[in-house]
Parts: sequence; C-alpha cells; structure tokens
Amino acid sequence: MELACLDLEGVLIPEIWIAFAEKTGIDALKATTRDIPDYDVLMKQRLRLLEDNNLGLNEIQAVIAELEPLPGAREFIDWLRERFQVVILSDTFYEFASPLMRQLGFPTLLCHKLEVADDGRVTDYRLRQSDPKRKSIQAFHSLNYRCIAAGDSYNDTTMLSEADAGILFNAPDNVIAEFPQFPAVTGYDNLKQAFIDASERPLSL
Repeated sequence: MELACLDLEGVLIPEIWIAFAEKTGIDALKATTRDIPDYDVLMKQRLRLLEDNNLGLNEIQAVIAELEPLPGAREFIDWLRERFQVVILSDTFYEFASPLMRQLGFPTLLCHKLEVADDGRVTDYRLRQSDPKRKSIQAFHSLNYRCIAAGDSYNDTTMLSEADAGILFNAPDNVIAEFPQFPAVTGYDNLKQAFIDASERPLSL
C-alpha cells in the first residue's frame, strides 16, 4: 500500500499566518518556513509579535473562519484518496486547522498544539515531536507502507528526503534552487501526474 503524505499550508490551504498578517497589518507575521528554516526561531518570533500587539487565539481564529481551501484543493484531495491512503503532515496547530479540515472532508491530520491562557493569549507551542514529518515517514515505513510526499517549504524537505519519492509543489524559487533533487511542479493537475509517476502501480488521471 502507498501513502500520500502532504503538507497543508501552501499546498491545500492558504498560509494562515500570512492571512493573519494581512488582516492585522503586521508585516513581520508574514514570515513562514519558506523564509526561516528553523521552526523554533520562527515560532518564537510569532509569539513575541502576538504578545507585543496584544493578539491571541481568538483573533487568529476569527481570520481562519474567513478562509477557504485553495481553489481545486478539495477536488485534488478527493482524487488522491481514491488512489492512495492520504495523511496530512503539518506544522500547523489543531487549534487553527479544524475549520479548514471540515472543508477538505476531514483528511487525517498530524500536527501540533498550542498552549493558550484563559484569556486567549498564546503562551507557547508544543511540537508533537522533533522533526515530526521525517519521523512520521519513518514510522509509516516501519509499517511497510511506501510513501510519496509533497510539500512547498524548508520544513518539508526532511519529509521529502525520507519518503520513497518527494515532490516540491508550488515551492518558492529559493527552496527549488536548494533542493534540485526533488521534481518541482505547479498546479494540481501536474501534482496528480507527479503522484502517478512516483507510484509503483498503474494509475491514471
């Protein structure tokens, strides 16, 4: 059996922190793992900016409630689930993702949790484990699954390396240039074909 392992933000849904930055006007919150490879550095920067601007989970969730999956994402997920077991491996948080997971038909999601005070302040974050995307692929391999993975950012590259086949999807030029070993595609039709090409089974569009 083959697993399709996908990143979430930038692949299936908009970048939540970018949407929040645009809503609040805080440009520094636009930084993502496309820009800052060290996730801990990125999250500490985000938490500091939230604290400095007196913003918390309630404000973030209000922005998320207005978001929708990327155009074509639901159709792509439905297509993929007919041909693979699908798992979303994300560095987002369960407190963020639920409304968007509903719109995607509730695919399996493995991500992280926030620590939130009674007044809604985000005080810290808790990773499910270190390097969770790579270790998830290792765990699936231990169960004798073959894994094909797709992502767009620095934090996806260990997942792509560990998988039997890795695909960069709608990735920025800097990530594509640093990781030329992965095929880089844009658009869901091309991503479908990339999964077909990576599969060991006779699949078709």
